[in-house]
Amino acid sequence: MSNVNVYSQRPAGTARAESPLFHAELEKLAGRSVSGAGVTLREKKLRGHLILRGDASDRGFTRAVESVLGLELPVALGLTAKGETSLQWLGPDEWLLVVPQGEEYATELNLREAIGDRHISIVNVSGGQTLYELTGPNVRNVLMKSTSYDVHPSNFPVGKAVGTVFAKSQLIIRHTGEDTWELVVRRSFADYIWLWLQDASAEYGLAIAA
Repeated sequence: MSNVNVYSQRPAGTARAESPLFHAELEKLAGRSVSGAGVTLREKKLRGHLILRGDASDRGFTRAVESVLGLELPVALGLTAKGETSLQWLGPDEWLLVVPQGEEYATELNLREAIGDRHISIVNVSGGQTLYELTGPNVRNVLMKSTSYDVHPSNFPVGKAVGTVFAKSQLIIRHTGEDTWELVVRRSFADYIWLWLQDASAEYGLAIAA
């Protein structure tokens, strides 16, 4: 592993980490019954988010990543996942890695150890963004209201992910299942997107999952 300073950014001891939607008290909203809800929202909060950069043409690099994560590096606009770990293409030499809460530090160490002295970059951006999961038969309708990007099945199949304009902000839309989508949201836009989704989902019924 190259000589770099790597440290855990996860609060230890009595320090409490708060997600971007902590103030919305989604746990309380999750207890409310919504009959026939067409959209269900869950904040996949406090996950580890790492930006990985490296040479995709270097088989040593790609094999090292695959050996640690059990995932192949996706190509353009691609998304691969295994359990709660996902790897998303952001650019020709850049990927977003999302891991379960608390695993980002160990994952970074393991990646650096496996990759060795190759020229790479791994940046922990966990505190700067969050994930919203949207499920249900009307999610695509909500997305059609919210972005100019074509989310028709022929253009946006499962396993695709794009960064695009959403309402009056920007985020990443990921299609992770037939009726399941994820939004990667910057922390500064988290409340705005939450309010937008409430309004855009109103006609279909919005339920909250814990």
